[in-house]
Amino acid sequence: MPRRKDIWKCGIVAQPIATILTAGGITGPVTWLSEEPNFQFLADPFGWRGEDGRLHVFAEHYDYRIRHGTIETLVLDEDGHLLERRPCLVEPWHLSYPQVFAGEGALWMLPEAHRSGGLTLYRDHGGLVDWRAECRIMLDCVPVDASILRHDGRWWLFYSPATSKMTKLSHLHIAWAERLCGPWTVHPGNPVRIDPRSARPGGAPVAINGRIMVPVQDCATTYGGAIRPLWIDRLDETAFVGEAGDALTIPASADAYRDGMHSLTACGDVTLFDVKRIDRSLRGLMLDVRRGLGGYG
Repeated sequence: MPRRKDIWKCGIVAQPIATILTAGGITGPVTWLSEEPNFQFLADPFGWRGEDGRLHVFAEHYDYRIRHGTIETLVLDEDGHLLERRPCLVEPWHLSYPQVFAGEGALWMLPEAHRSGGLTLYRDHGGLVDWRAECRIMLDCVPVDASILRHDGRWWLFYSPATSKMTKLSHLHIAWAERLCGPWTVHPGNPVRIDPRSARPGGAPVAINGRIMVPVQDCATTYGGAIRPLWIDRLDETAFVGEAGDALTIPASADAYRDGMHSLTACGDVTLFDVKRIDRSLRGLMLDVRRGLGGYG
């Protein structure tokens, strides 16, 4: 029965992601989202600027009492004040990592959902509040933290296989498609990278000065121990060449949340990220005992 619990907190820094990478970490002032009640958290923040200029933050909400994640939307004004918050996407299975992006004349969400047995693409049908399943993306495995990028006229997916704990943390796979709903072609070199320090995606890929950068997690000592930039120098149908940079530093204002960082995502002139603290308290153990006895539900 697990006793340790990772508790995450989301931050927004008024710096472009390129500035953070150049500095080797987050150095600007951070707007922190409020902490959740005991043994709940928000994690995996992705951002989108609405037509009104407000920042819409999409994040996983997780409750250790039921061990189930859902996607919530938080709308912030220009000063970072919370204007509204609401559930955004709820399924019978666990959801997290809600990457939101534009393409093919629509807005899309690609959340992590490996417990459903696959990967589902959702389309926005109005106002960033009506997300409906559009298609199932078929790959060479059930993926975790699939991260999408438009590059050279194609869609590219970076993901780790949910096959085992080891592959989740240390293998990187790639696939490409002409259209979002496929068909998708898996890279013949999969896994294109095997390294627990720099394989599992940890945020939306982005092109910076002509190079593709994929935020990846350093899971060598703990899940989501740090974020590193994976710089890709060659990406095509036959080859992949990438080099990982140093782990990014966590801002001092994270306080107790200095045990890890496992997502970093650009949203124009701001960057979203999360950090964690590890809870090893007796209260956490008792929560698991109570849940095992059917105390929640």
